[in-house]
Amino acid sequence: MDTQALKAIVEAVIYAAEEPVTVAQLAEVLGLERGDVEPTVAALRAEYEAPGRGLRLGEVAGGLRFFTRPDYHPWIKILFKNQRSVRLSQQALQTLAIIAYKQPITAPEIEDIRTVDSASILKNLLDKRLVKVLGRKDVVGRPMMYGTTREFLLQFGLKDLAELPRLEEFEELLKADLRTSEAAGEAAAETAAEARAAQPQAAGDTPAGDTGTSEGHGTAAHESLSDEE
Repeated sequence: MDTQALKAIVEAVIYAAEEPVTVAQLAEVLGLERGDVEPTVAALRAEYEAPGRGLRLGEVAGGLRFFTRPDYHPWIKILFKNQRSVRLSQQALQTLAIIAYKQPITAPEIEDIRTVDSASILKNLLDKRLVKVLGRKDVVGRPMMYGTTREFLLQFGLKDLAELPRLEEFEELLKADLRTSEAAGEAAAETAAEARAAQPQAAGDTPAGDTGTSEGHGTAAHESLSDEE
């Protein structure tokens, strides 16, 4: 198989996959050794780093996935502006940051840091698959210990937990994301109100399509976090 055909297959497999694809998985699909696939992946990534490309091929959660470039996110947001934005509350973001940096950690330990009851927030984070139960701590009462999930890595575009920025930087990132999401929601609501006033006989909004839960397949990251505790 020639190099160009091999790159095309790798490109198609990564694009079609719902989850990030590892080099080992690509090698299995292609019937090749991992060492034979790695140069092809490197060449493909280099091609997507060239100027003028709307996508890039990056590593996240231990695998490879296509991402939209941040330069083009304003146009992607316009495409999906009529869809309900999914966000975490500030309290949930704070709890998630504590878990990410202190894991494994128990609910009482989280509450010692936040000084408020975190039961409902933990349930929400579990429902959203951003955190998981890692086991029970060997102390009186054997409380459950929590940690982040692969979905957490996907949502924040991290290859692994070693890529987490400093806690202060991460908290600022979460706050900025929350402010940006709220501003975008308010702007979309104003636009919709103006459109209804100008066209009172309009039949209704047309769905914009599936936004997905990550940057993969042409959508932007951090758009799919839930807004309720």
